Amino acid sequence: MIGPVIGGVLDDLYGWQANFALLLGLGIAVLALVWADLGETATLRNVSLRDQIRTYPTLFASRRFWGYTLSAAFASGCFFAYLGGAPYVGDKVFGLSSTHVGVLFALTAIGYAAGNFFAGRFSVRIGMNRMILIGCIVTSVGLAALALLTLAGLSGPTMFFGLTVFMGLGNGICLPNANAGMLSVRPDLAGTASGLGGAILIGGGAALAAFAGVLLGPGATEMPLILLMLASSLASVVAILFVIRRARQIGA
Repeated sequence: MIGPVIGGVLDDLYGWQANFALLLGLGIAVLALVWADLGETATLRNVSLRDQIRTYPTLFASRRFWGYTLSAAFASGCFFAYLGGAPYVGDKVFGLSSTHVGVLFALTAIGYAAGNFFAGRFSVRIGMNRMILIGCIVTSVGLAALALLTLAGLSGPTMFFGLTVFMGLGNGICLPNANAGMLSVRPDLAGTASGLGGAILIGGGAALAAFAGVLLGPGATEMPLILLMLASSLASVVAILFVIRRARQIGA
């Protein structure tokens, strides 16, 4: 929540290189803290990397694993696309300073924190799959509203960054439950599922962030980014609906 604000201020005061200097210092400090104070809490098992890779086909064959993984990947993908394109939109389209963009970025983080709180309070009562669906729908509705308002000529920094609060809120509801869903498909392979699902999630997000950069060439408006985010969010809705249908078929 405060990272983009600090980064924007540093960029305006000292240039973009200052952000990497801060990251280097913080990285060294965290490494020293982990080295000195972080103990292992897991029960160690003699499982090699080769043994772990051998379990991948079991997860790849699970339709529910793919459903949960893709719902998480597409839900977070719209946020990664936002990370890749929003600085351009703020700077080139709306003419904002780096500090101003950083402050507006915090709105999405506030939405994510609120979504996490909602997920923590109601996931057990409402159910994992329905919570994922709710989160994906919240994100999609917010981005659809942003697209329609932008098409109507009501674009602006307040509108663009303000409505991304719904993206943060939806992701905060969806992602904790989607990650839990990945692990629940095969509890005996929870560690493998976590690593494999996380790799797919981050890799897909990085691809969407790069694609957002390609779409936002010289003279581009914010609309290509909005449509990319909306398409990714709608794909997450389709993925979780597939999981819900599959769960009904097998009686889970």
